[in-house]
Amino acid sequence: MLSQIALGGGCHWCTEAVFQSLIGVQSVSQGFVASTGENENFSEAILISFKSKEISLETLIEIHLHTHKSTVNHRMRKKYRSAIYYFSEVQKTECISILKKLQNSFDDTLITQILPFHQFQSSREELLNYYYSDVNRPFCQKYIKPKLQLLLDKFSENVSFRTNEKNPNKLPF
Repeated sequence: MLSQIALGGGCHWCTEAVFQSLIGVQSVSQGFVASTGENENFSEAILISFKSKEISLETLIEIHLHTHKSTVNHRMRKKYRSAIYYFSEVQKTECISILKKLQNSFDDTLITQILPFHQFQSSREELLNYYYSDVNRPFCQKYIKPKLQLLLDKFSENVSFRTNEKNPNKLPF
């Protein structure tokens, strides 16, 4: 059975590539998510379908917190809202518990919000699968590849693009 979660924090091209690279993640839809109330405006985010028996919600949230500036309230937060969007009250409770637990891994206070998912709007077709459609783009090399390296360094047991058996911590591209 597949579960869903939506995550926002930084550029959705970066976030998409990180979560496309994980074992247990079945699909990643890149685009914009809106919540409710003061967060009803769309913000860059991804929608993930995953197999919770292969990758836990806690692992997904931990990876999310470490691959964007989850402790920094910078001027671009309306465009890049640091958020976990839940789909049920049970999932909300789980996310709150996970976030409290993971706070111990950070020196600064996490600013990531836990918000109800309301609506998703996909990015334009030509922007989907941004990193893996051309890994040599300057943006990909400068911003996305370092996040994938961090993913390999810190979460290698969850990474599905690891193909070099002689050097498993080296990106294959």
